[in-house]
Amino acid sequence: MQLLEPYKTYLFFAEVQMNCIFPDGKTFVDCVPVSSVEEINSKYLQEQSQPGFSLKKFIAENFNLPLPHSTIYSSDKNKTAEDNIQALWNILTRQPDKEAGSLIPLPHSYIVPGGRFGEIYYWDSYFTMLGLKASGKYDMLENMVKNFSYLIDTIGYIPNGNRTYYIGRSQPPFYSLMIKLLSEVKGEETLVTYLPQLEKEYQFWMKGADEINDTITAKHHVVQLPGGEILNRYWDENNTARPESYREDIELSHQSSQKAEVLFRHLRAGAESGWDFSSRWFKDENNFDTIHTTYIIPVDLNCLLLHLEATIAAACQLTGDMKKADNYLLLYEKRKQAIEQYCWNDTAGFYVDYDFTTRSQKKSLTLAGVVPLFFNMATAEQAEKVSAAINEKFLMRGGLVTSLKTTGQQWDAPNGWAPLHWITIIGLENYGYKDLASTIARRWIQLNRDVFKRTGKLMEKYNVVDTKLEAGGGEYAGQDGFGWTNGVLLALIKKYEPVS
Repeated sequence: MQLLEPYKTYLFFAEVQMNCIFPDGKTFVDCVPVSSVEEINSKYLQEQSQPGFSLKKFIAENFNLPLPHSTIYSSDKNKTAEDNIQALWNILTRQPDKEAGSLIPLPHSYIVPGGRFGEIYYWDSYFTMLGLKASGKYDMLENMVKNFSYLIDTIGYIPNGNRTYYIGRSQPPFYSLMIKLLSEVKGEETLVTYLPQLEKEYQFWMKGADEINDTITAKHHVVQLPGGEILNRYWDENNTARPESYREDIELSHQSSQKAEVLFRHLRAGAESGWDFSSRWFKDENNFDTIHTTYIIPVDLNCLLLHLEATIAAACQLTGDMKKADNYLLLYEKRKQAIEQYCWNDTAGFYVDYDFTTRSQKKSLTLAGVVPLFFNMATAEQAEKVSAAINEKFLMRGGLVTSLKTTGQQWDAPNGWAPLHWITIIGLENYGYKDLASTIARRWIQLNRDVFKRTGKLMEKYNVVDTKLEAGGGEYAGQDGFGWTNGVLLALIKKYEPVS
């Protein structure tokens, strides 16, 4: 497997990325070299000083470019959005891979998001799988689980995506939810089948838990809090500029007061969160260069790990290992109490993130604060306050804004995202707020359909405030496809517009 990370030891890598040979830095790290990188580097060193040398031509001669799906598929605006999604499943399907450049080969076919994202992504895939289930594509749903299980077995965890430049970080841990989703099709024994991988996933997130103490309070993904409780943060094992966003990271480091290696780690951790990027990760909500992701205990991450603990406990009960099941249930209860203590803000009536370096709650209100309702861990009183905040502060014409801040970051207002809509809708349903859930669902469905009718595209994200404008912000242009949008839209249509 040829890692792309070492490209940065070669002069041509920085030259390509810093000189914007490709408008999107991800393009280059997805290219496939026509010979070994060492050979290409030798050629570059020999040719770069020659008269008339063109870096762009050199790269074109020595690398094969990735082919985006948009060049081979054109949607039909006369179709319904649902029919378009059914046609897109085949377009977004990738067959079992061979090693090529930065791609980590997978043994089973899988669904990619679309656009610039031509590989599998961890948390995206759960929401895509909701649509596979709604479409009756159970074989592909199971293939997705098998591929993620393969990654756990071979790498030790599920990386951000199946690219070598993502090694070092994961993404929001939805694996246990994938297993539960598959169990709805194949039966509860599915939990037993994947119990070894569930435990390996847990071990990855809890690595270092036995090494932290009052002196060393944080290591890898784990943090010891003032009362001795252990919760989790986002983290990346590397502290260098991201290869796929090399120029952006380098340029941001030039304007930040943080040391470059510290900034890069925060940026990578923000990428692991899936919310790349949002003011929820900033010390100063208006300044990107104050990002401090690794200092934050995210409420949503810890709720996901709560679900992982509960799922492992349920699987152990099915095997008859009650001692281990009780141990995981105890871990579940401890985490639940810690989330309550550190992440519930009664004044705001909302769940928030916690900055363990300042020992204070973050002030940002974001849709991450609804995740406890999705996992049924809030009290009725808390759910009432959260639902009121959703209705009064987050609900817009096209659905829900991600945060209450407009910063130019894609995981802030005015943007709305499919996964956060699903989580909020189900969370509100769990506590009986069905009218509000229905309102959100119907506005989101309508926005998706309106944009498709206007553009022929199903987008990665949407502007929910001004529904006639495209969503903006972020490090790249808006993407069409789109895996998790397709999945959530189909699941919501099936739930809220059942065929009579």
